[in-house]
Amino acid sequence: MATTPAAAEGAAILNTLGDFTSRENWDKFFALRGTGDSFEWYAEWEDLEAPLLSLLQGCGAAAAAEGGKGKGPEILVPGCGSSVLSEQLYDAGFRRVTNVDFSRVLIADMLRRHARVRPEMRWRVMDMTDMQFTDGSFDVILDKGGLDALMEPEAGTQLGMKYLNESKRVLKPGGKFACLTLAESHVLALLLSAFRFGWEMSIQAIGNGSSKKSAFQTFMVVMVKGKTGVVHPIQSLLDQSAKFCNTKQANDVIHSLEKENTIRESYSSGGDVILSLRDLQLGAVGDLKVIIPGRRRMFILGEQGNSLYCYKAVLLDARKRTETFVYHCGVFIVPKARAHEWLFASEEGQWHVVESAKTARLIMVFLDSRHANADMDIIQNDLSPLVKDLEPGNPEEEARIPFMMAGDGVKQREILQEVTSEITGPMVVEDVVYENSDGDQSSMPEKRYRRLVFKRNSGLVQSEALLVRDSTSDKADEKNQKLPSASKKRRNQKKGSSGSKTVLRIDHSYLGSSYHSSIISGLSLIASALDSAVGSGTKVSTTVIGLGAGSLPMFLRVCLPFLNIQVVELDPLVEELAKKFFGFSTDEQLQVHLGDGIKFIEDVAVANNGATTQLNSNGNENNAVKVLIVDVDSSDVSSGLSCPHANFVDDSFLLATKKFLAEGGLFIINLVSRSSTVREMVVSRLKVAFEHLYSLHLEEDLNEVLFATPSERCLDINNMDEAVSKLKAMLKFPVDVESDVKKLQKLQ
Repeated sequence: MATTPAAAEGAAILNTLGDFTSRENWDKFFALRGTGDSFEWYAEWEDLEAPLLSLLQGCGAAAAAEGGKGKGPEILVPGCGSSVLSEQLYDAGFRRVTNVDFSRVLIADMLRRHARVRPEMRWRVMDMTDMQFTDGSFDVILDKGGLDALMEPEAGTQLGMKYLNESKRVLKPGGKFACLTLAESHVLALLLSAFRFGWEMSIQAIGNGSSKKSAFQTFMVVMVKGKTGVVHPIQSLLDQSAKFCNTKQANDVIHSLEKENTIRESYSSGGDVILSLRDLQLGAVGDLKVIIPGRRRMFILGEQGNSLYCYKAVLLDARKRTETFVYHCGVFIVPKARAHEWLFASEEGQWHVVESAKTARLIMVFLDSRHANADMDIIQNDLSPLVKDLEPGNPEEEARIPFMMAGDGVKQREILQEVTSEITGPMVVEDVVYENSDGDQSSMPEKRYRRLVFKRNSGLVQSEALLVRDSTSDKADEKNQKLPSASKKRRNQKKGSSGSKTVLRIDHSYLGSSYHSSIISGLSLIASALDSAVGSGTKVSTTVIGLGAGSLPMFLRVCLPFLNIQVVELDPLVEELAKKFFGFSTDEQLQVHLGDGIKFIEDVAVANNGATTQLNSNGNENNAVKVLIVDVDSSDVSSGLSCPHANFVDDSFLLATKKFLAEGGLFIINLVSRSSTVREMVVSRLKVAFEHLYSLHLEEDLNEVLFATPSERCLDINNMDEAVSKLKAMLKFPVDVESDVKKLQKLQ
């Protein structure tokens, strides 16, 4: 009979297990316990007997039903330890039980105990994350605490994932993997995602009728190996009204299952869900080792800790099998400037690329603003290990995966200035002409763009502005065009018959970033409040943290002239470049404060004590609406948060923002994160600080614009169509508000 150690003895012995993944620690643990002793971490046999025997009766021939004479299922017990589970199964008639553990001390003891009385039971010294069994060896795998031991929070998920991959490999089709676990959040999260595609899944609570009461609830999660790519809802046998050893623990599990079933439903609905590389590896689109003609799926390559960058990609298996394939697998890189072209943006165009590339499988990778100016060798080195996991099986020996590219998209580049700031680091101002940027082959003048590049973040194009040709007098040119004289002589002079010359100026009606358009469209959420302010002659206080080239505040000033704009910029050199090269200027409506944006908001919040009362043009008091926009990148690329800097989503700053806005405003954040965990952390903090939170995710980029408000007093959530119409009526320049608002989602 298994024994549970007394508290003092247990504490002393458990202290030897500082690291549950250490073979040496386990050898020491079992040596201290001595021979002939059994140890159960949780769930006694009397509680497990009924659910386990019910599970096993349907696996192979039921040995127990024939007095142990039947063939019976092949059962694997990984990380068996000194539990009595295997011997109880054997005595119940299931003879074909294989036990593995990496502790030689433990296996030697178990052999001595069972070799004579249970001669058919097998014992192997083996690492369960690297098992020496052939594929499809077992009908059933019974894990009792093995996964839990591998999944110490400090150890991460790597060992747990290796073990689950091995378990999947050695399990027969239709086989069952039963995991007895405490279902801690990080363990359950791995189980749910690892068995999401191609596995039927159920979960039940193990009763606690034994004399050894536990403070924790044990669960049995059962996965049945099915057809790759099929997504099944989880069958929950948990009842919220049932009695559990630990009610909070059980409720957390129930909540996780509900959330997972929602995710699975989205995959099953047939929508074009963007998968991750891990989803593909887990079988989301079928067996990756096999070419499935006509298979096409969008996904995301790369994640924090495994790659330098994150990439939007499409997997394409050639629609027709042919003998003329040059490559079994290839990578085609599409630069940002060409991503909108029919050849790369449309499904039919992509199939044309596959045929031209003569590859059985093509991985089309789309670059975005984060990859601009990055060395292409670095990009390829970053992609190489990622795409290797997508290579179909049985390729030619040592076959190389070729990289192809449509060209960087820049036809002409002229660097106007390179400077280094103590705050921002190296910066570049450049003029570029893109190759066929509009697909227009006519004789119209080519469009020229001016870009501000922050090189600290792998060549991030911080701002892009459209240059337009403007025929003016020499005097007007001198006054308005702030370009170096050498550049003027070299690039801008084109004398006409009238003596005037054609110069280039920034078109402030052009928004170079799609997320800037999303910020404008998101103002629909408070359109009625803005309309009321316009009607009463009240200037709407708008604070923008992060100047860049000044494109957004300059657009706001002209497009929404009732805004009173204050820009907070940390780096004086950024303001200097914006004024010199991007036509940025200040006046009574648009001012710049040089300093720390966080301190600025905190100081205003304290000074105003959250007051939102202003005088209108008639001297009457109005409840004013405020807008705060945070659009700053992070210099710490290791954090998984590219934009904004982590301090701008810290609890203390969010609290100051709430006071700053009081009940009359909208907080807007441009969020860019390669880590879903970091993104969820940001969203979670915003939900705590603000009563209402909305998201507008840009499909063509990784940007997500978040809109938060402490109250619904200013929100137009009941009639967004009318709100869109009101905002459009206030705009002096056209913005595709309808398309953006359709993508606006409330985050619950």
